[in-house]
This record gives sequence, C-alpha cells and structure tokens, in this order.
Amino acid sequence: QVQLVESGGGLVQPGGSLRLSCLGSGFVFSHYVMSWYRQASGKERELVAFISHFGGVTNYSDSVKGRFTISRDNARNTVYLQMDSLKPEDTAVYYCYARVLAADRWGQGTQVTVSS
Repeated sequence: QVQLVESGGGLVQPGGSLRLSCLGSGFVFSHYVMSWYRQASGKERELVAFISHFGGVTNYSDSVKGRFTISRDNARNTVYLQMDSLKPEDTAVYYCYARVLAADRWGQGTQVTVSS
C-alpha cells in the first residue's frame, strides 16, 4: 500500500538547521509531485514547499523562502526538506504529502520545535 514516512524532526535552537526526510513506498515515486506541509498548534495546515517529478520546479511559501530547500532523490524514493535559519515560528508538525492514484496521501508527521 502507499506509505509516506517522515523522519528527522527534533528540538533545535533558533538559527539552527534540521533536515527532514520522507520515504515513499507502494507507488512509482518519480511519477508524483511531492510536498511538505506543516501544522502549528491551533492553526490550519499550510503548504511549505513542493517539488516536481524530477526536481526541475520547486515552490515555497513566503514564510520559508530563502531559508528552506526542498529536494528529492528518486533512486531512493525520498524527498527532503533542508531547514536553515530556523525561527520559533517554524515550530510545527511537518507532513509529507502526495496525491497518488487520485487520493490524498499523508505521512504521520514529524515534530519540529525551535526553542532556546
């Protein structure tokens, strides 16, 4: 079955960096646009970034532009989110997402906490 599994979250100080990974299985990874979303406590889930099938096109929310980088390795069925210059307002659960076979597919989420 289709699965998305995130890893790499944790606690980091403001200004620090983290790299999130999302491993996909059960589908042809290179056929799909991959995205990262996040949801802070008490807020709606928001799109952070997405990347096209072979990585030629990327797009970021204004709040993370210039600080976060999305990339993918289709040979490893993995999409990454490199997060630099982290701020307390980046604290959230981060989710991997893809629309596969006409259905929304979400990972279980990974917590990122930015705090001193």
